Amino acid sequence: MTRPVFVIAAKRSAVVPRGGAFKAMEVDEMAAPVIADCLDAAGVTPGMVDDVIIGNGLYGSGNPARRIALLAGIPEGVSATTLDRQCCSGLDAIGSAARLIATGEAECVLAGGVESFSRSPIRLKRPLEPGNEPEPYDRPPFSPWPERDPDMGDAAANLAKAWRLSTDRQIEWTCDSHRKALEARSAGDLAAEIVPINETSEDAYTRKLSPAVCRRSKRLAGDEEAGVLAATTAAEADAAAFVLVISEKLAGKLAPDFAVRITGVMTSGGDPGLPGLAPIDATKRLFERSGVSVVDIAVAEVMEAYAAQAIACVEGLGLDPAIVNQGGGALARGHPIGASGAVLAVRLFEELRREGEGAKGLVTIAAAGGLATSVLIERV
Repeated sequence: MTRPVFVIAAKRSAVVPRGGAFKAMEVDEMAAPVIADCLDAAGVTPGMVDDVIIGNGLYGSGNPARRIALLAGIPEGVSATTLDRQCCSGLDAIGSAARLIATGEAECVLAGGVESFSRSPIRLKRPLEPGNEPEPYDRPPFSPWPERDPDMGDAAANLAKAWRLSTDRQIEWTCDSHRKALEARSAGDLAAEIVPINETSEDAYTRKLSPAVCRRSKRLAGDEEAGVLAATTAAEADAAAFVLVISEKLAGKLAPDFAVRITGVMTSGGDPGLPGLAPIDATKRLFERSGVSVVDIAVAEVMEAYAAQAIACVEGLGLDPAIVNQGGGALARGHPIGASGAVLAVRLFEELRREGEGAKGLVTIAAAGGLATSVLIERV
């Protein structure tokens, strides 16, 4: 059985760089106010929620979704699942919620992502022998082959070199992302989606950025011609973002003022050595399955973990850059790993408000290991 799937509310916190206004907050403390606002916007009580699915990549397991759900007032009898596919996690949680609704297993699912770089655990491997010191490590392996498991900065630099994406082009994209974010803020286009937390209601990293300032930033990987700079890399950040996914039956009862429909979800894998390219295949497969063409897309949210990765995905899909990340992207906000995909979904929800009935939107994101998730959303 396949049923229509709707989203009737989408909210997020501001995105704040690591060590900023959210540095002392655990993930449940960040997430609970966003969930409360999301439910309130939809006119849904906590008791109407059938399931909770939350993406997270750094918290150190322990199923933080359960803590979050309980603190947010979701009844104890409602299940809560934490999903980890790294950067894809928040969007995957929404895709999983859509499948529960489509198959008739639920009528109302709260889904999204939350991440705190500030409070993420320090990673240590247990010593092999008694008396030895624990071995620190920055990240787990994402591939069984070390030669195909590059650090993400190196992977972005390799992508830039392979696609001949000069540092200047990456800088241009980055400055444009900040410009669009500032314009959206000034126009009030972001205010409705952001839930104030710790007196913070604006994305803290967004700034007036010039090519000259970008060029002075540290080169993190690659060569002088097509290297990846700190400025062309999304900052490590803290944030929470959630949407309310419901059935057609419940949508009829609630009669929301605004709703969108999830019309397709695709997860796929690609080359773990060039993970930034994975969204191209995932989106093409999604288009083929859904009978949609790239020219049908009115607005798109494409992850900007690195400027090089975003440019490659936009060009590889043939998207019109004018419809991509119209309110700025992660380069202008930051990258809260497990929440980033959900932040994109919230942004797309709001961008579709400005489009006509039937307008189609795309959200796509890559993850370490050569993974990607793409979702098609249509304005009702």
